[in-house]
Amino acid sequence: MELKLDMNSYLPLRDVVFKTLRDAILKGELEPGERLMEIHLANKLGVSRTPIREAIRMLEKEGLAVTIPRKGAQVAQMTEKDLLDVLEIRDALDELAVSDACERMEEDDFVQLEKAMKDFVEVTKTNDVRAIVEADEAFHSVIYDATKNPKLGHIIKNLKEQMYRYRYEYVKQDKDYTDLVEDHSKILDGLKRKDVDYVKKVMHDHLQNQVDSVSRVIREQNKASARKNADNGK
Repeated sequence: MELKLDMNSYLPLRDVVFKTLRDAILKGELEPGERLMEIHLANKLGVSRTPIREAIRMLEKEGLAVTIPRKGAQVAQMTEKDLLDVLEIRDALDELAVSDACERMEEDDFVQLEKAMKDFVEVTKTNDVRAIVEADEAFHSVIYDATKNPKLGHIIKNLKEQMYRYRYEYVKQDKDYTDLVEDHSKILDGLKRKDVDYVKKVMHDHLQNQVDSVSRVIREQNKASARKNADNGK
């Protein structure tokens, strides 16, 4: 595997290393269970161990890496339990956010949401998975900001980090993004009509589609891993 830092980025070195490793994990270049050895990665990327160590801690916050006693850090496995746990919390927070947003959204918020909707539609015409994920998050962020509850926004932001891998995997599985675009359109329409129950249902179904899609991916990965282990045991 070839890892290469984007040294044109105007970011602290730890963030550049983090983005490099995160991309490698999300693209499958660093596989679940693969060890993240500080010395090896430092040599490969031409940096000291300090930014590697800091980047690994950032990966752990997103659920992309895990440190196992006496073994060290490795790429985390995706599990259905983790997926269900994090999306269960997200579902409950979305319900609260929608209730507040329906009451508190102002004209400027709707202008921003419509712009985020248009931006999302445009980016779905590309094959850039990361850009699509970020545009999707930007759309939802407008709604969270419109709640006028910064503490709720902060909690959701922290949860977003843990969801990133699953959201990325979900978007990666889609091909035409028609359903995602339609969901965003329904959410915008429901908020304009201040129909709380309608928007809650759309948001819930939106998440459930993600659960169903990523669960299938996890099961297939588990089957492939089991086959690989069986072959290695022969």
